[in-house]
Amino acid sequence: MAAATTTLVASEESGSLVLAATGEWLVATAAELDRRLRGIEVPRGRRVLLDLTGINRLDTAGAWLLLRTEHDLTARGNTVEMRNLRASFEPLIDQVRTAGFVPPARHPRPAHHTIAGFIARIGEISVGLMARAYSILGFFGVVCATAVRLLRHPRRLNITAIVAQMEQTGVNALPIVALLTFLIGIVIAYQGADYLRFYGLENYTVQLTGASIFRELGVLLTAIILAGRSGSAFTAQIGTMRINEEIDAMRTIGLDPVEVLVLPRVFGLVLTLPMLTLCANFMGIFGGGLMAWSQLGIGIPQFLNQLSTIAPWSFWIGMIKSPFFAVVIALIGCYEGFQVTGSAESVGRLTTLSVVEAIFLVIVTDAVFSIFFSSLRI
Repeated sequence: MAAATTTLVASEESGSLVLAATGEWLVATAAELDRRLRGIEVPRGRRVLLDLTGINRLDTAGAWLLLRTEHDLTARGNTVEMRNLRASFEPLIDQVRTAGFVPPARHPRPAHHTIAGFIARIGEISVGLMARAYSILGFFGVVCATAVRLLRHPRRLNITAIVAQMEQTGVNALPIVALLTFLIGIVIAYQGADYLRFYGLENYTVQLTGASIFRELGVLLTAIILAGRSGSAFTAQIGTMRINEEIDAMRTIGLDPVEVLVLPRVFGLVLTLPMLTLCANFMGIFGGGLMAWSQLGIGIPQFLNQLSTIAPWSFWIGMIKSPFFAVVIALIGCYEGFQVTGSAESVGRLTTLSVVEAIFLVIVTDAVFSIFFSSLRI
């Protein structure tokens, strides 16, 4: 293969600089050509002629180098003209020129490292969060409207799908929920007894454990487990259906995807989460009772007697929260599933995002309930 050469000859007759290109301008010689072109120094404002008579072979890489040189010189204020281009090379040059030339961006200092860039980034994130909240709220409205329509025509409700969702989100999640809350009950009783012993109040360990589990930890841990387990499954299932165009097929045959896919999951989780919370409360109290018996010598009758001193509202507060947590988890999981685009990467990214959003909103909802019940002095 002949070596590609690039020369720069100043023409005294026309007062122009002539850049004579010779050799083979191919991808194999692009690195050497790029080095030589970057080493050329052309005074600003001078007229430059690109003489292409000597080019024997030309491919896309060589054409791009010629057009980049033309672009860079024009940006410096030079007048550039190509001449003597072979007719067989003209379609390639036109095609590369039509595709557009995007020069590499040069940012000596990233914008987000400046104060203005930092403020702009905060504003961009804030606007994005508000737009996302508005979109989720709109999806919640669509689900509510569909649920009201189903209440008017209850025969359209798919009981089989709801029972299947209850099995997947409830029965299958029962072992992990029971195990984790049992261990949490042991930890709370052990740590509470160790701390209260310093003040001589270790007998109040039962009340501390019972109130913590009934009021907060039982329902909150159950909701977090389901957000990671069932919420992510909702997103992955619906997202995969979007990639396979199954949701479009539903709309084509006259089925409402919200009615078929979302409402069974919402209703199934709303019915399941309170029952799982009840199981979590029992297992947490059971774990705390075992720890109180082994560390404090509190027998079952005494333990139950002290547990009965807890206000009944502590139990019902946790049960009241559970349906609201279920709605949040199911809606976020289904919403993110409908946002999936046509790639497997989108499924994974939005599945992770749905878990994070669901857990965040569950905790925010729990904080709202805490403020509300505290204002009622409950």
